Amino acid sequence: MSKAVVIGSGFGALAAAVRLINKGHEVSIVEARDQLGGRAGVFKKDGFTFDAGPTVITAPYLLDELFELLGEDPKDYYKLLPIDPFYRIIFNDGSRFDYVGEEERIIENIRALSPDDVDGYRKLASHAQKIFDVGYTKLADEPFDTLSSMLRVAPDMLKLQNYKSVYGLVSKYIKDERLRQAFSFEPLLVGGNPTKITSIYLLIHWLERKWGVYFVKGGTGALVEAFRELLIKKGAKIYTNESVKKIEVERGKVKRVITHNEKSFECDLVVSNADPVRVYRDMIDSKHRKKHSNMRLKMKSHSMSLFVSYFGTKKTYENLAHHTILMGPRYHGLLDDIFSKKRLADDFSLYLHAPTRTDQSMAPKGHECFYVLSPVPNQDGKINWKQQQLKYQEKIYKWLDSNHLPGLLDNLTVNFSITPEYFENELQSEKGAAFGIEPSFRQSAYFRFHNKSEDVQGLFFVGANTHPGAGVPGVLNSAKVLDRVIPDAVKNYTHGLGDFLKTEPGPKEFAIE
Repeated sequence: MSKAVVIGSGFGALAAAVRLINKGHEVSIVEARDQLGGRAGVFKKDGFTFDAGPTVITAPYLLDELFELLGEDPKDYYKLLPIDPFYRIIFNDGSRFDYVGEEERIIENIRALSPDDVDGYRKLASHAQKIFDVGYTKLADEPFDTLSSMLRVAPDMLKLQNYKSVYGLVSKYIKDERLRQAFSFEPLLVGGNPTKITSIYLLIHWLERKWGVYFVKGGTGALVEAFRELLIKKGAKIYTNESVKKIEVERGKVKRVITHNEKSFECDLVVSNADPVRVYRDMIDSKHRKKHSNMRLKMKSHSMSLFVSYFGTKKTYENLAHHTILMGPRYHGLLDDIFSKKRLADDFSLYLHAPTRTDQSMAPKGHECFYVLSPVPNQDGKINWKQQQLKYQEKIYKWLDSNHLPGLLDNLTVNFSITPEYFENELQSEKGAAFGIEPSFRQSAYFRFHNKSEDVQGLFFVGANTHPGAGVPGVLNSAKVLDRVIPDAVKNYTHGLGDFLKTEPGPKEFAIE
């Protein structure tokens, strides 16, 4: 049987492992940390459960189909809870806007804030749907491994005005600055600057309108656990605390994966969810890398990072929405500080996650759990986080206490935070980027890291750094691309491609329960 090694265990890797098993490959997952999930890890303390990373689940069919591929009923593994409103945006002037899915409700919410923008929104939503029909429906799980594949869709992209930024296209239809911000902030969820990122990412708006926004009962970590149970049941071997040191290549093909603990995995193919910059530069000898030389890797630009503070309270705040976007006094200036000037600004815009609004099991009875997220520059900003971490955290808490969470400072219980150093060191993301390489036009589709390596046969990539990009739907679709570029194990053998399946006995394998 063909042996496949999956490096990492984020949602892209977990989805890839499912698809490889479905194709008949023997799968081993090698994870550097002591828990699965990558960015979707979990922190548990004093009865509180904090999702470390993604909390917004959209396009739920992508999850369901993975369990169904292996003959399982998704309802036996996880439960998705609908979120309403999707997001509550509170602007610096105190006004608010609830972003919801139903056409009539969202129109009424727009009318309450800016009656003159109702017709403009209808046109914007229609345009977003057209972008979705091309950018998602046709292209999300297509491999962009040739320039011709990019040129084929170029006319459609031009017709849809994807040369404009998300903010620029929104502004064509919407006049109220608050609503311009409300309908353009979503690219930040995939690491892009709304004023610079191509408007193809406006498809996120229609994707949420089409399928809704959900939260996993028990937190996103419960979904990771569901995948773990599924994969072990179907024969995958899972190794934690095994950071990959080297991918050995022989005659241009992957041969084995070696960890820092000197564990060796003979394999016929490798699917990596790890940062491709680090995989190519640090794990593969330069003589095997004609395309991805160290010089070319240095030219990649990386997404912004995040400061995230996790905290519990002994007071509840029932009037909060599950997802609240707290806009600061500046929009363009703050984005410029984060993405271009790479400096820690005096002001901020925040995303406040309050999962106990939907699932009270996330905190002890009578308590609340939260995280508050602030986009910040990546490590190119040279910010001394050892000096700034507690200061920045206290600044955010004081602001929340004064504006949105009265009594917060007197009711804090559990309290800790992460900085770009967490993404750089713990998650091994280059420059501490929270979303991989920046989703600029020059790093999208064909210009992003390819799902199939051009340098090494049998090496494939999934996750935020590959097509179609970051976000849960993005990384799940990156694994779906594998169905088009990795042959079935049985078919390979049947068609005489025996060289692809030649292996030597591997190490003794075991499943970590």
